[in-house]
Amino acid sequence: MAVEHVNGKNQGKIMLYALSTCGWCAKTKELLRQMGVEFDYAYVDLLEGKEQDDVMNVVEKFNPNGSFPTLVIDNNKVIIGFREQEIREALGA
Repeated sequence: MAVEHVNGKNQGKIMLYALSTCGWCAKTKELLRQMGVEFDYAYVDLLEGKEQDDVMNVVEKFNPNGSFPTLVIDNNKVIIGFREQEIREALGA
């Protein structure tokens, strides 16, 4: 999977599943950058074939609706959509 890494303060394993054309996804990514946390992200719409299917299976495990953005923290906490306050609280900022 084509995962991009953003350096920052380690707040656990943070994975953002996003679409390259999604404004809320961009806002979530920018918020994480502003908060200075380390995270990975993948643009699911830029993946192809089996790779995209496999990633969607992972997304749907955390978010049965398969909507974006889907933010997964430590393979445990899931925040769906751009929820600034919830993201800040989850990451202690």
